Amino acid sequence: MTSFASDNYAPVHPEVMEQISKINSGHMQAYGADSVTKDAIQLIKETLKDQNCEVNFVFNGTGANVTGLQTVMNSWNSVICASTAHINVDEGGAPERILGVKLLDVPTEDGKITPELIESQWVRMGDPHTSQPNVVSITQSTEMGTVYTPSEIKALSDVAHKNNSYLHLDGARISNAAASLGVSIADLTKNAGVDIFSFGGTKNGLMGAEAVVFFKPELAQKYPWIRKSSMQLASKHRYISAQFIALLSNDLWKRNAENANAMAKLLRSKIEKNSKIKITQETQSSAVFAILDPAHTVELQKKHNFYVWNDNTGEVRLMCSWDTTIKDVESFAADINSVCK
Repeated sequence: MTSFASDNYAPVHPEVMEQISKINSGHMQAYGADSVTKDAIQLIKETLKDQNCEVNFVFNGTGANVTGLQTVMNSWNSVICASTAHINVDEGGAPERILGVKLLDVPTEDGKITPELIESQWVRMGDPHTSQPNVVSITQSTEMGTVYTPSEIKALSDVAHKNNSYLHLDGARISNAAASLGVSIADLTKNAGVDIFSFGGTKNGLMGAEAVVFFKPELAQKYPWIRKSSMQLASKHRYISAQFIALLSNDLWKRNAENANAMAKLLRSKIEKNSKIKITQETQSSAVFAILDPAHTVELQKKHNFYVWNDNTGEVRLMCSWDTTIKDVESFAADINSVCK
């Protein structure tokens, strides 16, 4: 079965496996004290154009988001996010359970929050009877496949900072956003006023590696203890770090993301003229969102993997990956058009 369910379904990129194999010899210090980790951290600092940022590696995206947020949260604080945000919908309640904080989720039509949507969230500040907003969290690319421009992120960081709060960016698909906009990852993070950044790699060809980046080093002072007590510190750390060396060498991050994005646009172009299919979102990165007749969805899922996004409306998500091919798209599109008529 061809899969358009998730970029997590895709295999590890061969260049990543090669890098892991390359460092798989001899003994090295554990828990991040090895030379591979030092090299990976330096590569990230160069990518982000910030030699002062603090970089720490973890196993997964939920771990990156929760441990990163934990550095700036008290139990009486809250996080402002889109209602579709991964921390709100897809992390099994981990932010609330681990952080013990409230999520203030804001409804949006395209997965993106704006200054106008969130400015009213800072109310009753100083009142011990109400949760105190302390972080704005955005996802790039969003869960709806849309992307924030650097200026849009900067506008949100300005609002957050004006209200003595922080801007957190869940960058699970940051590479897809950067490739889509033709900008650097630094332009979408450091240069746009982001304070805490979850640098995603797993959805872009890595075996399983994410990084938590603090652009204000003072925010990272407690992080070593937070990471360890949250069970996100790898003992054989070099195998996590090596994956980022592969990702950031020879523009692998960009090549992988560009392919996924291009395949999503190709898929859309082949199905959007079908009157039985309603495209619901702009295709700005690696996903196509569309409403199908539920009966058509059931028939298509006998041959292709993809997720129903909204059971109430019949909306589905069709996700492309670094290894999606033109042949995969053409075969899938032909089946969709054959069934949906």
